[in-house]
Amino acid sequence: MRRFEKDKLREECGIFGISNHADSAALVALGLHALQHRGQEGCGIVSFDGKNYHSEKRQGLVGDHFTNPETIKKLPGEFAIGHNRYSTTGETSLRNIQPFFADLHMGGLSVAHNGNLTNALLLRSDLVKDGAIFRTTSDTETIVQLIAKSKRDKFIDKLIDALFQIKGGYSLILMTNKKLVGVRDPFGIRPLVIGKLKNSYIFASETCALDIVGATFIREVENGEIVFIEDEKIKSIKPFPKQKSRPCVFEYIYFTRPDSLIEGKCAYEYRKKLGYELAKETDINADLVVPVPDSGVPAALGYAVQAKKKFELGLIRNHYVGRTFIEPSQNIRSLGVKLKLSSTKTIVKNKRIILIDDSLVRGTTCLKIVKMLYEAGANEVHVRIACPEIKYPDFYGVDMPTKEELLAHNRTNEEMCGYIKAKSLKFLSLNGLYNALTGNERNNNYPQFSDHYFTGDYPIKPTDSLEGFKIKQLSLLSGKSNN
Repeated sequence: MRRFEKDKLREECGIFGISNHADSAALVALGLHALQHRGQEGCGIVSFDGKNYHSEKRQGLVGDHFTNPETIKKLPGEFAIGHNRYSTTGETSLRNIQPFFADLHMGGLSVAHNGNLTNALLLRSDLVKDGAIFRTTSDTETIVQLIAKSKRDKFIDKLIDALFQIKGGYSLILMTNKKLVGVRDPFGIRPLVIGKLKNSYIFASETCALDIVGATFIREVENGEIVFIEDEKIKSIKPFPKQKSRPCVFEYIYFTRPDSLIEGKCAYEYRKKLGYELAKETDINADLVVPVPDSGVPAALGYAVQAKKKFELGLIRNHYVGRTFIEPSQNIRSLGVKLKLSSTKTIVKNKRIILIDDSLVRGTTCLKIVKMLYEAGANEVHVRIACPEIKYPDFYGVDMPTKEELLAHNRTNEEMCGYIKAKSLKFLSLNGLYNALTGNERNNNYPQFSDHYFTGDYPIKPTDSLEGFKIKQLSLLSGKSNN
């Protein structure tokens, strides 16, 4: 199956780390379970018992492996970090599952990374020329190599030395024999939060991972901040030149679990407000507001409230498709969206439907859903998307199609509507997006998010051309060269 065949933006990764707790590995496993939506290809945990590091990595889901008490027994110690993998660079194999561990001159180091480096190939090439030997195809190993090669004496200084050489969107959790460290990139593109459980500090991608272990949310790690835990104390430094924070806008729209907090609000609230703004811009005469489950439900609720229209579950999602259908046979794959969705026929029959989804990427799934609703007897299907048109790809840890594969790239609204065969198609405006998330329209001089998906305004640009960079990176890191 082609890498980008599925018509949704792919999650990045989930990371979790805890200090000073007797059940550290078990709590990391719980945290990773809460973050499973951020990556389903593989999972791993590394623990430290005061003398030795212990590592367990598996392909597949957390619940399939780390609910086994015998596996947790192999991970003793009061410090542990973990990672859920969804690959954005590098092949899918056990060697690329994090956290990575390296035995350096200063002692052991383990790293869990969420995001993507935009200069990984250049750095990797220079490191190899300088004698470095890479064991994986992941850009995360580049960070480990840079720390190992640093001539600085102290670990924090080695880390800062490495961070000043990398570019991209990232959050990191690092574990040494003395410290647990959390890092967020200078623009704060990828998320990272801090929690506390009695005397234990926690780093996690989202607050839902704190909730599952009973920890208290303290705050988000700020953009460009390094937070380190040592001797049960928390310290912070900001070595980078000051930048305006630009978190990934799709954390608000799609990636973050609805019950996780972002800037003091549940992601659910932002998504409902997106639907509210969408209805203000694009209301139409129709009978029912129907969400594409599950991601479109909050926006559809907001839309229905603002438009004063009836909300119905005209589509039901099958939550038990599982990994059986990740690479199904051609006969099964031809069933398409019916593997995951079915219509409530008596609800939609003879109705004019407003179909709400959070985003429209390639349009292939939307086309099948529209067809399904018409086959169920709907009179009209009007598609409304609770974000602007996605015209540009990402390079900071979100796996998505190339520019040419995006439906909105170089297509008019009429052409897109014709492709998905809807009665009408409307997207939320960029100002509507900002109104929903901030209460203010977008300021072109100071955008508050990494909104390059819609605008092409990339906060960090690779030295190579964007398209050429991504194609080259994906081909080389998977061992396939176009040369």
